[in-house]
Amino acid sequence: MFKRILVANRGEIALRVIRTCREMGVEPVAIYSDVDRKALHVRMAHSAVALGGSTPRESYLDMDKVIAAAKASGSEAVHPGYGFLSERSAFARKVTEAGLVWIGPPPEAIEAMGDKITSRRNMKKAGVPVVPGLVDPVDDVERALAAAEEIGYPIAIKAAAGGGGKGIRLVRSKDEMATAFRTASGEALASFGDGRVYMERYVDEPRHIEVQVLFDKHGLGVHFGERECSIQRRHQKLIEEAPSVVVDDALRAKMGEIAVRAGAAVGYQNAGTVEFLYSKGEFYFLEMNTRLQVEHPVTEMVYGVDLVREQLRVAAGEPLGYTQGDVLAKKHGWSIEVRINAEDPFNGFVPSIGTIHNLRAPGGPWVRLDAALYRGMEVSLNYDPMLAKLIVWAPDRDAAIERMKRALAELNVGGVRTSAPAALLVLEEERFVRGQFDTHFLNHMDLATPRKGEDVLVAAASAIHRHLLMRRKALRTSDSSRAAWGTRSRASLSPYPAHVAGNGGGQ
Repeated sequence: MFKRILVANRGEIALRVIRTCREMGVEPVAIYSDVDRKALHVRMAHSAVALGGSTPRESYLDMDKVIAAAKASGSEAVHPGYGFLSERSAFARKVTEAGLVWIGPPPEAIEAMGDKITSRRNMKKAGVPVVPGLVDPVDDVERALAAAEEIGYPIAIKAAAGGGGKGIRLVRSKDEMATAFRTASGEALASFGDGRVYMERYVDEPRHIEVQVLFDKHGLGVHFGERECSIQRRHQKLIEEAPSVVVDDALRAKMGEIAVRAGAAVGYQNAGTVEFLYSKGEFYFLEMNTRLQVEHPVTEMVYGVDLVREQLRVAAGEPLGYTQGDVLAKKHGWSIEVRINAEDPFNGFVPSIGTIHNLRAPGGPWVRLDAALYRGMEVSLNYDPMLAKLIVWAPDRDAAIERMKRALAELNVGGVRTSAPAALLVLEEERFVRGQFDTHFLNHMDLATPRKGEDVLVAAASAIHRHLLMRRKALRTSDSSRAAWGTRSRASLSPYPAHVAGNGGGQ
């Protein structure tokens, strides 16, 4: 096993990797930009290296700076987390060329799956079902119109190098093709520097279901079941759960076998996720994410596995040490994850910025909060809006929904608006409870204004918060109050547990 690794990321995923490293006796090294100098992942790492700069391009996306930090710190390996450089084959190659171990798939596997056109070709060769459509890009409207007649409307135009919902347009008739094609291609070029697009049949009422896979360096691969990721806005996930209400044991085995086949076809190693579109009993390959997914905790909760630990083990050359049967035998219960984003769900999910001035984490049995939040933290537009992930486990889905609703009610992030109220609305929606939803579910919900009564609750909470601020100010400015409170420790005044306050959580 490695003695020391560099965590090439920030925020909650950096903290997530750091914690597993600590448990394994591995020294985690953090990197940070000027903006993140006081971040929790910096404080909790064994050591930290400053990259300088305030933007991602000046820091976490600078390959040479990250590799220099790894070498200067004496790290033996690099864990990329997700986002930033995690799916850059050029970075993976530079890491290995620098004599370091890349905790992820080989660069060739990233390239084979990173481009959607290339991955479709590879999957068709491997016998993996793909959505009917083109395997070559189209570069003009006339060719797009001709291809659409063969495929059949409605058509989805997608960026070849895309992700995050950018460069995608739905075309229901030939009259819409010209505008949609130019818009998708232009958006793809602006977002990814690659204007190529391809076309496939649009799948009606699709569900987004993905399968977690893990491969060692000795040719063995297994899957850890599926995750349901259909609750999305603008093609970005809000709520994930494991397992899925529409997947039974037979379908799970079939999807899992195909997901493992997909990874094996490109010589995959380490953790990855194969994503499928599911509709009316059929499923089709969508893409493969060649990294750890944001929603990996729900799989961990259901299968009793630490996927980061497994990533480190197989990257160090250890064999998996278990079979597919061993994995499925551990499947137990139901888990749900809610992403807590700094967004206003009642105003089109626009970003919300500010300072975290209050924080209350939920607790109780089988409640997990993956976050790097602390009071006084500045939430800006420099980085991704995801602040935290709230995860629960229960013996069955109904109990998991109720536990998540209770946990969300306990959560309080003061200073910015978050997506938590929207998630709570979804969990209380009868169609969601019945499992009757697809990727368009949020489009049919009224999120324009808070529910009746919510404005009163918000006003009451604001009044209480203002009262507490005034009370604290009075205590700070009163000599008698300072004397009375001076004998109490700083930790005892913090709403956080002692070990959190000790790490600066209350500052």
